[in-house]
Amino acid sequence: MIPSELAAELVRLKVNVIVTTDTQGTQVSGKATQTIPIVMTQVGDAVGAGIVESLARPGGNITGLTQMQPELSGKRLELLNETFPKVARVTVLFDSTNRSNLFGLKEVQTTARPLGLIVQSWEVRGPEDFDRAFSAMARERGDALMTIRNPLVGGLYLKRTVELAGKNRLPAMYDGRDFVEAGGLMSYAVNFTDLWRRAATYVDKILRGAKPADLPVEQPMKFEFIINLKTAKQIGLTIPPNVLVRADKVIK
Repeated sequence: MIPSELAAELVRLKVNVIVTTDTQGTQVSGKATQTIPIVMTQVGDAVGAGIVESLARPGGNITGLTQMQPELSGKRLELLNETFPKVARVTVLFDSTNRSNLFGLKEVQTTARPLGLIVQSWEVRGPEDFDRAFSAMARERGDALMTIRNPLVGGLYLKRTVELAGKNRLPAMYDGRDFVEAGGLMSYAVNFTDLWRRAATYVDKILRGAKPADLPVEQPMKFEFIINLKTAKQIGLTIPPNVLVRADKVIK
C-alpha cells in the first residue's frame, strides 16, 4: 500500500506515471492526483471499489489491471471443497474496511450455499485478532480456513496466518503463492508476474502519449494452482490424486 505522504511526494516531484499494487494504494494515489497517469496492477475489483467507471471505459487518470478477486474467492472455495469433501465449516479471514474483501466474502457465501458449507467470517485488523479467530474456530468447530487478501492478512501477518493454520492442522486455501511458499497448504490465484509484465505495456503506451481514460482495464489471463505437499504431510492431510494432477506447481 502507498502511504498518503508518499503519494503526495510523487505528485510534488511531477513524475510521469505512478504504478500501484493493491486497492488501497490505488485509491490513495487517485486522491492525491487526478492528472498524473496511474497504472494499477493488483486491484481486486476496480469497478466495485469505485476506482474506474467501467473496465472498457475507465475514465479519469487510472487504468491497468484488475484481479477479479471476488470471482476467484468462489473458485477457491470450490477447490477446497473438492480437495476435502468432509469439510463442513470454513472460516474466512477478511477486513471489512476493504471493499474488495467484502465483495470476496459475499462471493464465498454465495458459492457455499449449494455446496452445503457453513461460512464463518472473522475480521482481522491486528495481531490479536488472529489468536481470537483461531480460538473461535476451535470453539465453533471450524474445520478449514480461507483468506481474502489485504495488507494485513496477505502482508504484515502472512507468516502468522500460515503458522496458526499449520499449528491447528487446518486444511487451508490461500489467495497467493507467497502463502504457499511460506509453508501454507494450497493457493489459487492470479499469476502476479504476468500482471506486472502486462502493466509495463500500459506504462509504455502512456509515455508514448496515450491517455489512461482511453486504455481499457484488462483482467487476468493466467492463473496458478499451487499445492505444498510437504505441508500436507506434516499436518496429516492427503491431497487426492485428481486434485494433484491439476496443480500448476507442487512443492515437495
